[in-house]
Amino acid sequence: LISPPSGWARRALRVPVSITYFHQGQDPNAQRARQMLTLLGRHNALLSVRAVDPEKQPSLAETAGVRINNAALIEAEGRRLVVQGTDELEFAIGIQRVLRERRVTLCFIEGHNEYAIDNEEYHTHLDSAVGHDHDDSSALVIETRGHGVGRWRRTLEGLGYDIEPLPLPTVAAIPAHCSVVIDAGPRTTWLPGESAALRAYLEQGGAALLLHDLGFVLEPGLQQLAAALGAVPTQAVVIDTVSHYGTDAEMVAVTGYDPHPITNKVSYTFFPGARPLALTTPAPGIAVTPLISSSPASTVKAVAALAQRTPAPPAAAGRAVATAAAPQLLAIASEGTLTRDGKPLRAVLVGDADFLSNSFYPYMSNGDLALGLIRWLAREEALTPVAPRVPVPALVLLTEPQLQALYGLVVIALPLLATGLGVFVWWRRR
Repeated sequence: LISPPSGWARRALRVPVSITYFHQGQDPNAQRARQMLTLLGRHNALLSVRAVDPEKQPSLAETAGVRINNAALIEAEGRRLVVQGTDELEFAIGIQRVLRERRVTLCFIEGHNEYAIDNEEYHTHLDSAVGHDHDDSSALVIETRGHGVGRWRRTLEGLGYDIEPLPLPTVAAIPAHCSVVIDAGPRTTWLPGESAALRAYLEQGGAALLLHDLGFVLEPGLQQLAAALGAVPTQAVVIDTVSHYGTDAEMVAVTGYDPHPITNKVSYTFFPGARPLALTTPAPGIAVTPLISSSPASTVKAVAALAQRTPAPPAAAGRAVATAAAPQLLAIASEGTLTRDGKPLRAVLVGDADFLSNSFYPYMSNGDLALGLIRWLAREEALTPVAPRVPVPALVLLTEPQLQALYGLVVIALPLLATGLGVFVWWRRR
């Protein structure tokens, strides 16, 4: 059986694309892939598909420079790419990569103990007396070299993005070839020159994703820049007693999004230990869109700021703050110009970085949100949203209301229904 023509083949093509699939004749998966590609070619006049068995036509494979079985040679406008496999998703990603007309370089800022991009791709922590969690109490003990964003980085590389570290303290200016600058979970305060470098980069039409987690202290220049973009993070943690993951009210769950190119394909996400953003009056040329908010039942609790260049003392714990329940803003998207003569920029500020770490990136829609952020910042939001598969254990993650509803159904409603039916049958047979 083969699947029907995929949506990406009908929507994504704007120029002619040719695929030559060198398949292993005896492999049933390769045969299915060949039939699927052939069917796609019949339903799109811009997609030309040719199937070749290298064992029967070895000269064609040698001429094309393909020396592996089950490989698709994808060509468009003089660009070519070889994708090995039998997965429809990999072919879709290959077409997007070969259609990309420019290099997109994602520069990950380093130098402030950000989440590592080259770490092992699994969940690891430094446990201590505060336990094994992701809320405010663990902010000082997470081992960031292990608790990194390797899974996210690998997915971005699979989509054809170039990944570069950006040691911001050692450069005078952010390189112009950086399509998007990412600061994922810094823990030590920036230097004034670094904030000035980011502002200059954005004034020239750059794009930035600032993921500032609990306790991080913004350098005054960086705080002024954030205010000009429309919001500044507060030294607090969001507590949502209604919509959260599991039993931890500080792992805020978001189950609905307003329409935006970043969130069009996003449903349920969760943010472990998120800080709220306070809206400000942005620069005159900046338009701000609130992107993510917690439920109306949310409150906040003040947290201790991390010391600027040394670990904060253990006694610096958050204290409760009486606040009225209200939705808390967790992220904004900004675009426009910072100066009259500046170029159009794009920026996203998020009060959490943990949601795209190895621990949580593959689950629910966290990965879709993380990739949606990059696509919008790289000005590729018109692309069909596809991403490489990330193998993870099968899990079912529910919010607290969903757990309560499931408990009521399984433990209370179903037994009562069975008892009621039994009583009814007994009464009818009397």
